[in-house]
Amino acid sequence: MTTVGIIGAGNIGSALAQGFADRGYDVVIANSRDPETLGDLVSSVGERARAATAQEAAEAGDIVVVTVPLKAIDDIPVAPLAGKTVLDTNNYYFERDGHIAALDDKKTTTSQMLQEHLPESVVVKAFNHIPAADILTGGAPAGTDDRRALATSSDSDEAVALVTRIYDEFGFDTVNVGPLSESWRVERDQPAYVVRQNRGELEQNLARAER
Repeated sequence: MTTVGIIGAGNIGSALAQGFADRGYDVVIANSRDPETLGDLVSSVGERARAATAQEAAEAGDIVVVTVPLKAIDDIPVAPLAGKTVLDTNNYYFERDGHIAALDDKKTTTSQMLQEHLPESVVVKAFNHIPAADILTGGAPAGTDDRRALATSSDSDEAVALVTRIYDEFGFDTVNVGPLSESWRVERDQPAYVVRQNRGELEQNLARAER
């Protein structure tokens, strides 16, 4: 049985915890406080979930989701994530994170920043451009007409294949943006960001992105 570590228990992290548990994964979730503060969430998710520290979630996860404010990525544990695939949901909000010159100057992407922090991990963009509530309600079976699509991006073909499988389990088609250097196309203020779109529409919106 695959265990998913989730570092971050906000809206996205909580929705993913429920979604993974509903699909038979074991979930170990952490926030920036003590595990005891996650009692209500764990009870709601069910018996497949348990609360932990970020270190413990990183150690326990066969795959790990990082879903924290961008300003907190330097606090993500590095050593226990070595050799693991890390799903990155981060987005840059300067109002929350403070201005980051490399992002303001379009010299990097949020996912590249996480990859730099986790040099021995494989980072893949996932679930960053969908409202949290839609994660559990917006999916549909494969082959459904006008099925919603989500984008992913990674320097690893294997990581893209993993997210493609996970998206399908959650009820979404996948469009591969390409390497992490192209993940800006699905970030904040771009046409593909937090709108409902099928595969063709998502491909068009990614092509329309301007940096």
